[in-house]
Amino acid sequence: MPMEAGIVGLPNVGKSTLFNALTAAGALAANYPFATIEPNVGIVEVPDPRLNTINQFITTEKIIPAALRLVDIAGLVAGASKGEGMGNKFLSHIREVDAIAHVVRCFEKAPGGEEVHHVAGSVDPLRDVDVIELELILADLETVETAIPKAERAARGKDRDAVVRLAVLNKLLPILAEGQPARKLTESPDFRLGSPDERAAVRGLGLMSAKRVLYIANVDESDVTGTDPLAQAVKQRAADESMECVPVCAKIESELADLDQNDRNEMLQDLGLEEPALDAVAHALYRLLGLQSFYTAGPKEIRAWTIKQGATAPQAAGAIHTDFERGFIRAETYSIADLTELKSEKAIREAGRLRIEGKEYTMRDADVVHFLFNV
Repeated sequence: MPMEAGIVGLPNVGKSTLFNALTAAGALAANYPFATIEPNVGIVEVPDPRLNTINQFITTEKIIPAALRLVDIAGLVAGASKGEGMGNKFLSHIREVDAIAHVVRCFEKAPGGEEVHHVAGSVDPLRDVDVIELELILADLETVETAIPKAERAARGKDRDAVVRLAVLNKLLPILAEGQPARKLTESPDFRLGSPDERAAVRGLGLMSAKRVLYIANVDESDVTGTDPLAQAVKQRAADESMECVPVCAKIESELADLDQNDRNEMLQDLGLEEPALDAVAHALYRLLGLQSFYTAGPKEIRAWTIKQGATAPQAAGAIHTDFERGFIRAETYSIADLTELKSEKAIREAGRLRIEGKEYTMRDADVVHFLFNV
Protein backbone atom coordinates (compact mmCIF):
# COMPACT_ATOMS: atom_id res chain seq x y z
CA MET A 1 0.00 0.00 0.00
CA PRO A 2 1.17 3.58 -0.55
CA MET A 3 2.85 5.56 2.20
CA GLU A 4 0.18 7.79 3.74
CA ALA A 5 0.40 11.28 5.22
CA GLY A 6 -2.39 13.32 6.78
CA ILE A 7 -2.16 17.04 6.01
CA VAL A 8 -3.27 19.00 9.06
CA GLY A 9 -3.34 22.64 10.07
CA LEU A 10 -5.47 25.42 11.47
CA PRO A 11 -7.98 27.13 9.13
CA ASN A 12 -6.53 29.67 6.66
CA VAL A 13 -2.93 28.39 6.79
CA GLY A 14 -2.89 27.33 3.11
CA LYS A 15 -3.42 23.63 3.78
CA SER A 16 -6.00 22.94 1.07
CA THR A 17 -4.16 25.13 -1.44
CA LEU A 18 -1.05 23.01 -0.87
CA PHE A 19 -3.01 19.75 -1.04
CA ASN A 20 -4.56 20.75 -4.37
CA ALA A 21 -1.16 21.80 -5.77
CA LEU A 22 0.56 18.58 -4.68
CA THR A 23 -2.13 16.31 -6.05
CA ALA A 24 -2.31 18.22 -9.35
CA ALA A 25 1.48 18.14 -9.77
CA GLY A 26 1.89 14.46 -9.00
CA ALA A 27 -1.33 12.83 -10.22
CA LEU A 28 -0.76 9.18 -11.07
CA ALA A 29 -1.73 7.54 -14.32
CA ALA A 30 -5.00 5.63 -14.24
CA ASN A 31 -3.24 2.26 -14.51
CA TYR A 32 -1.71 2.65 -11.05
CA PRO A 33 -3.32 -0.08 -8.90
CA PHE A 34 -4.16 2.27 -6.00
CA ALA A 35 -5.31 5.26 -8.05
CA THR A 36 -8.82 5.43 -6.58
CA ILE A 37 -9.39 9.04 -5.59
CA GLU A 38 -11.77 9.73 -2.73
CA PRO A 39 -13.03 13.09 -1.45
CA ASN A 40 -10.08 14.95 0.12
CA VAL A 41 -7.73 12.09 -0.75
CA GLY A 42 -5.13 12.15 -3.49
CA ILE A 43 -2.64 9.47 -4.52
CA VAL A 44 0.46 10.88 -6.17
CA GLU A 45 3.68 9.40 -7.45
CA VAL A 46 6.86 9.75 -5.44
CA PRO A 47 9.23 11.62 -7.77
CA ASP A 48 12.11 9.27 -8.57
CA PRO A 49 14.54 9.97 -11.44
CA ARG A 50 16.18 6.58 -10.87
CA LEU A 51 13.24 4.91 -12.61
CA ASN A 52 14.11 6.75 -15.82
CA THR A 53 17.77 5.82 -15.37
CA ILE A 54 16.83 2.13 -15.25
CA ASN A 55 14.59 2.59 -18.29
CA GLN A 56 17.54 3.89 -20.31
CA PHE A 57 18.97 0.36 -20.24
CA ILE A 58 15.92 -1.88 -19.76
CA THR A 59 13.00 -1.58 -22.18
CA THR A 60 9.63 -2.00 -20.52
CA GLU A 61 5.90 -1.62 -21.14
CA LYS A 62 5.27 0.65 -18.15
CA ILE A 63 6.97 2.42 -15.26
CA ILE A 64 5.28 2.39 -11.86
CA PRO A 65 6.64 4.75 -9.20
CA ALA A 66 6.15 4.39 -5.49
CA ALA A 67 3.04 6.18 -4.29
CA LEU A 68 2.18 8.70 -1.61
CA ARG A 69 -1.41 8.92 -0.37
CA LEU A 70 -2.28 12.41 0.87
CA VAL A 71 -5.31 12.91 3.09
CA ASP A 72 -6.52 16.50 3.42
CA ILE A 73 -7.85 16.68 6.96
CA ALA A 74 -10.52 19.27 7.74
CA GLY A 75 -9.14 22.44 9.39
CA LEU A 76 -8.62 21.90 13.09
CA VAL A 77 -9.49 24.41 15.79
CA ALA A 78 -8.93 24.52 19.52
CA GLY A 79 -11.45 22.21 21.18
CA ALA A 80 -11.58 19.72 18.30
CA SER A 81 -10.97 16.84 20.72
CA LYS A 82 -14.25 17.85 22.39
CA GLY A 83 -16.15 18.22 19.13
CA GLU A 84 -15.42 21.84 18.17
CA GLY A 85 -15.31 22.58 14.43
CA MET A 86 -15.08 19.32 12.47
CA GLY A 87 -14.08 17.69 15.77
CA ASN A 88 -13.96 13.93 15.78
CA LYS A 89 -14.44 13.73 12.02
CA PHE A 90 -10.98 15.29 11.71
CA LEU A 91 -9.49 13.02 14.32
CA SER A 92 -10.84 9.77 12.89
CA HIS A 93 -9.13 10.44 9.55
CA ILE A 94 -5.68 10.86 11.04
CA ARG A 95 -5.46 7.69 13.13
CA GLU A 96 -4.45 5.46 10.22
CA VAL A 97 -1.83 7.61 8.47
CA ASP A 98 1.90 6.84 8.66
CA ALA A 99 2.91 10.43 9.35
CA ILE A 100 1.41 13.85 9.98
CA ALA A 101 2.22 16.68 7.56
CA HIS A 102 1.51 19.79 9.64
CA VAL A 103 1.10 22.95 7.56
CA VAL A 104 2.03 26.02 9.57
CA ARG A 105 1.40 29.58 8.44
CA CYS A 106 4.68 31.52 8.24
CA PHE A 107 3.53 34.60 6.29
CA GLU A 108 1.92 37.79 7.55
CA LYS A 109 -0.10 38.82 4.49
CA ALA A 110 -1.37 37.15 1.34
CA PRO A 111 0.13 37.89 -2.11
CA GLY A 112 -0.88 41.44 -3.04
CA GLY A 113 -0.64 42.57 0.58
CA GLU A 114 -4.22 41.86 1.63
CA GLU A 115 -4.86 40.55 5.12
CA VAL A 116 -5.74 36.87 5.59
CA HIS A 117 -7.73 36.28 8.74
CA HIS A 118 -6.08 34.05 11.33
CA VAL A 119 -8.37 32.20 13.73
CA ALA A 120 -6.28 33.47 16.67
CA GLY A 121 -6.07 37.03 15.35
CA SER A 122 -2.29 37.02 14.86
CA VAL A 123 0.47 35.00 13.17
CA ASP A 124 2.47 32.88 15.61
CA PRO A 125 3.57 29.53 14.12
CA LEU A 126 4.81 27.95 17.36
CA ARG A 127 1.54 28.78 19.13
CA ASP A 128 -0.33 27.22 16.19
CA VAL A 129 1.79 24.07 16.41
CA ASP A 130 1.02 23.83 20.12
CA VAL A 131 -2.74 24.22 19.52
CA ILE A 132 -2.90 21.25 17.17
CA GLU A 133 -0.53 19.08 19.18
CA LEU A 134 -2.59 19.65 22.33
CA GLU A 135 -5.79 18.59 20.55
CA LEU A 136 -4.11 15.36 19.41
CA ILE A 137 -2.82 14.73 22.94
CA LEU A 138 -6.27 15.32 24.48
CA ALA A 139 -7.91 13.00 21.98
CA ASP A 140 -5.28 10.34 22.70
CA LEU A 141 -5.81 10.80 26.45
CA GLU A 142 -9.52 10.08 25.98
CA THR A 143 -8.64 6.99 23.92
CA VAL A 144 -6.32 5.67 26.64
CA GLU A 145 -8.73 6.45 29.49
CA THR A 146 -11.52 4.63 27.64
CA ALA A 147 -9.33 1.63 26.82
CA ILE A 148 -7.99 1.01 30.34
CA PRO A 149 -11.16 -0.47 31.96
CA LYS A 150 -11.64 -2.84 29.02
CA ALA A 151 -7.98 -3.89 29.15
CA GLU A 152 -8.24 -4.43 32.95
CA ARG A 153 -11.18 -6.78 32.51
CA ALA A 154 -9.40 -8.74 29.78
CA ALA A 155 -6.14 -8.87 31.76
CA ARG A 156 -7.91 -10.47 34.73
CA GLY A 157 -8.59 -13.40 32.44
CA LYS A 158 -4.81 -13.75 31.87
CA ASP A 159 -5.13 -12.84 28.19
CA ARG A 160 -1.46 -12.24 27.28
CA ASP A 161 -2.14 -9.49 24.74
CA ALA A 162 -4.44 -7.73 27.19
CA VAL A 163 -1.79 -7.84 29.93
CA VAL A 164 0.73 -6.20 27.59
CA ARG A 165 -1.85 -3.65 26.39
CA LEU A 166 -2.76 -2.71 29.96
CA ALA A 167 0.89 -2.19 30.89
CA VAL A 168 1.36 0.08 27.87
CA LEU A 169 -1.81 2.03 28.62
CA ASN A 170 -0.67 2.62 32.20
CA LYS A 171 2.67 3.95 30.94
CA LEU A 172 0.95 6.26 28.44
CA LEU A 173 -1.68 7.68 30.80
CA PRO A 174 0.55 9.96 32.96
CA ILE A 175 2.48 11.21 29.93
CA LEU A 176 -0.68 12.28 28.07
CA ALA A 177 -2.24 13.65 31.27
CA GLU A 178 0.78 15.95 31.62
CA GLY A 179 0.10 17.34 28.14
CA GLN A 180 3.01 15.48 26.56
CA PRO A 181 2.68 13.58 23.25
CA ALA A 182 2.75 9.78 23.22
CA ARG A 183 6.02 9.86 21.26
CA LYS A 184 7.72 11.13 24.44
CA LEU A 185 7.36 7.50 25.53
CA THR A 186 7.82 5.71 22.23
CA GLU A 187 10.82 7.78 21.08
CA SER A 188 12.49 8.71 24.37
CA PRO A 189 16.19 7.85 24.84
CA ASP A 190 15.24 5.62 27.78
CA PHE A 191 12.77 3.81 25.53
CA ARG A 192 10.34 2.10 27.87
CA LEU A 193 8.45 0.12 25.25
CA GLY A 194 11.18 -2.35 24.47
CA SER A 195 9.38 -5.48 23.36
CA PRO A 196 7.77 -6.03 19.95
CA ASP A 197 4.51 -6.82 21.74
CA GLU A 198 4.50 -3.44 23.47
CA ARG A 199 5.29 -1.65 20.22
CA ALA A 200 2.46 -3.53 18.51
CA ALA A 201 0.10 -2.53 21.33
CA VAL A 202 0.89 1.16 20.77
CA ARG A 203 0.34 0.81 17.02
CA GLY A 204 -2.98 -0.89 17.68
CA LEU A 205 -4.19 2.12 19.66
CA GLY A 206 -3.77 4.45 16.66
CA LEU A 207 -2.49 7.27 18.85
CA MET A 208 -2.07 10.45 16.86
CA SER A 209 0.53 12.06 19.11
CA ALA A 210 2.75 8.99 18.64
CA LYS A 211 3.11 9.70 14.93
CA ARG A 212 6.12 11.37 13.37
CA VAL A 213 5.57 14.91 12.10
CA LEU A 214 6.72 16.72 8.97
CA TYR A 215 6.31 20.46 9.52
CA ILE A 216 5.52 22.32 6.30
CA ALA A 217 6.28 26.00 6.76
CA ASN A 218 3.97 27.82 4.34
CA VAL A 219 6.09 30.85 3.50
CA ASP A 220 5.66 34.12 1.63
CA GLU A 221 6.50 34.39 -2.09
CA SER A 222 9.45 36.60 -1.16
CA ASP A 223 10.93 33.92 1.12
CA VAL A 224 10.71 30.63 -0.79
CA THR A 225 13.68 29.10 1.06
CA GLY A 226 12.28 29.90 4.50
CA THR A 227 14.88 32.29 5.88
CA ASP A 228 12.30 34.48 7.63
CA PRO A 229 12.26 34.22 11.47
CA LEU A 230 8.75 32.69 11.40
CA ALA A 231 9.89 29.76 9.24
CA GLN A 232 13.18 29.45 11.12
CA ALA A 233 11.25 29.06 14.37
CA VAL A 234 9.35 26.11 12.92
CA LYS A 235 12.57 24.62 11.55
CA GLN A 236 14.14 24.83 15.00
CA ARG A 237 11.06 23.22 16.57
CA ALA A 238 11.38 20.32 14.13
CA ALA A 239 15.09 19.94 14.89
CA ASP A 240 14.44 19.96 18.64
CA GLU A 241 11.92 17.13 18.17
CA SER A 242 14.09 15.18 15.68
CA MET A 243 11.39 15.72 13.06
CA GLU A 244 11.57 17.17 9.53
CA CYS A 245 10.67 20.64 8.21
CA VAL A 246 10.39 21.91 4.64
CA PRO A 247 9.58 25.48 3.56
CA VAL A 248 6.90 25.67 0.85
CA CYS A 249 5.03 28.55 -0.73
CA ALA A 250 1.60 27.07 -1.42
CA LYS A 251 0.71 29.99 -3.71
CA ILE A 252 3.73 29.35 -5.94
CA GLU A 253 3.14 25.60 -5.92
CA SER A 254 -0.42 26.11 -7.16
CA GLU A 255 1.01 28.12 -10.09
CA LEU A 256 3.70 25.51 -10.82
CA ALA A 257 1.11 22.74 -10.91
CA ASP A 258 -0.59 24.38 -13.91
CA LEU A 259 2.61 24.49 -16.00
CA ASP A 260 4.13 21.90 -18.32
CA GLN A 261 7.45 20.36 -17.27
CA ASN A 262 9.69 22.73 -19.21
CA ASP A 263 7.95 25.88 -17.94
CA ARG A 264 7.90 24.41 -14.43
CA ASN A 265 11.66 23.81 -14.52
CA GLU A 266 12.25 27.34 -15.80
CA MET A 267 10.12 28.86 -13.05
CA LEU A 268 11.89 26.80 -10.39
CA GLN A 269 15.24 28.00 -11.71
CA ASP A 270 14.08 31.62 -11.68
CA LEU A 271 12.96 31.22 -8.06
CA GLY A 272 16.21 29.55 -7.01
CA LEU A 273 14.42 26.34 -6.01
CA GLU A 274 16.05 22.94 -6.54
CA GLU A 275 12.79 20.97 -6.58
CA PRO A 276 9.01 21.49 -6.40
CA ALA A 277 7.14 20.93 -3.16
CA LEU A 278 6.01 17.38 -3.98
CA ASP A 279 9.62 16.25 -4.32
CA ALA A 280 10.66 18.04 -1.12
CA VAL A 281 7.71 16.65 0.84
CA ALA A 282 8.20 13.07 -0.42
CA HIS A 283 11.93 13.10 0.29
CA ALA A 284 11.35 14.55 3.77
CA LEU A 285 8.74 11.86 4.54
CA TYR A 286 11.19 9.15 3.49
CA ARG A 287 13.80 10.57 5.88
CA LEU A 288 11.22 11.05 8.63
CA LEU A 289 9.97 7.46 8.45
CA GLY A 290 13.34 5.84 7.73
CA LEU A 291 12.34 4.55 4.30
CA GLN A 292 14.26 3.62 1.17
CA SER A 293 13.49 2.27 -2.31
CA PHE A 294 14.37 -0.84 -4.23
CA TYR A 295 13.41 -1.70 -7.80
CA THR A 296 12.19 -4.58 -9.90
CA ALA A 297 12.79 -4.31 -13.64
CA GLY A 298 11.72 -6.35 -16.63
CA PRO A 299 9.97 -6.18 -20.00
CA LYS A 300 6.50 -5.79 -18.43
CA GLU A 301 7.28 -3.12 -15.85
CA ILE A 302 9.93 -1.19 -13.99
CA ARG A 303 8.70 -0.50 -10.50
CA ALA A 304 9.80 1.22 -7.30
CA TRP A 305 9.00 -0.36 -3.95
CA THR A 306 9.19 1.29 -0.52
CA ILE A 307 10.68 -0.49 2.50
CA LYS A 308 12.08 0.42 5.90
CA GLN A 309 15.81 1.02 6.11
CA GLY A 310 17.39 -2.13 7.49
CA ALA A 311 14.81 -4.44 5.89
CA THR A 312 16.07 -7.90 4.95
CA ALA A 313 15.71 -9.43 1.49
CA PRO A 314 12.73 -11.62 2.55
CA GLN A 315 10.99 -8.56 4.05
CA ALA A 316 11.55 -6.66 0.79
CA ALA A 317 10.12 -9.60 -1.13
CA GLY A 318 7.09 -9.44 1.16
CA ALA A 319 6.48 -5.86 0.05
CA ILE A 320 5.68 -7.31 -3.38
CA HIS A 321 3.63 -10.28 -2.15
CA THR A 322 3.42 -12.20 1.12
CA ASP A 323 4.04 -15.45 -0.80
CA PHE A 324 7.41 -14.06 -1.93
CA GLU A 325 8.48 -13.64 1.69
CA ARG A 326 7.04 -16.97 2.85
CA GLY A 327 8.73 -18.94 0.07
CA PHE A 328 11.89 -16.84 -0.24
CA ILE A 329 14.90 -18.73 -1.66
CA ARG A 330 17.35 -16.01 -2.67
CA ALA A 331 17.67 -12.58 -4.25
CA GLU A 332 19.68 -11.69 -7.33
CA THR A 333 20.61 -8.04 -7.03
CA TYR A 334 22.75 -5.31 -8.51
CA SER A 335 23.02 -1.55 -8.17
CA ILE A 336 21.80 1.16 -10.53
CA ALA A 337 25.45 2.28 -10.67
CA ASP A 338 26.34 -1.18 -12.05
CA LEU A 339 23.61 -0.85 -14.67
CA THR A 340 24.74 2.64 -15.66
CA GLU A 341 28.33 1.44 -16.04
CA LEU A 342 27.75 -1.90 -17.79
CA LYS A 343 24.58 -1.02 -19.74
CA SER A 344 22.65 -4.31 -19.33
CA GLU A 345 21.78 -7.06 -16.87
CA LYS A 346 23.55 -9.55 -19.16
CA ALA A 347 26.77 -7.57 -18.93
CA ILE A 348 26.41 -7.27 -15.15
CA ARG A 349 26.04 -11.04 -14.87
CA GLU A 350 29.01 -11.70 -17.18
CA ALA A 351 31.18 -9.26 -15.21
CA GLY A 352 30.41 -11.12 -11.98
CA ARG A 353 28.65 -8.10 -10.49
CA LEU A 354 25.28 -9.82 -10.00
CA ARG A 355 25.12 -10.61 -6.27
CA ILE A 356 23.36 -13.69 -4.93
CA GLU A 357 21.94 -12.83 -1.51
CA GLY A 358 20.21 -14.97 1.10
CA LYS A 359 17.77 -14.47 3.95
CA GLU A 360 20.19 -12.45 6.08
CA TYR A 361 20.92 -9.83 3.42
CA THR A 362 20.08 -6.25 4.42
CA MET A 363 18.69 -4.34 1.48
CA ARG A 364 20.61 -1.32 0.19
CA ASP A 365 18.94 1.79 -1.13
CA ALA A 366 18.51 1.59 -4.94
CA ASP A 367 19.05 -2.17 -5.20
CA VAL A 368 17.57 -3.69 -8.38
CA VAL A 369 16.34 -7.16 -7.46
CA HIS A 370 14.98 -10.43 -8.87
CA PHE A 371 13.51 -12.60 -6.13
CA LEU A 372 13.44 -16.39 -6.38
CA PHE A 373 10.81 -18.11 -4.26
CA ASN A 374 8.86 -21.35 -3.95
CA VAL A 375 5.52 -21.87 -2.21
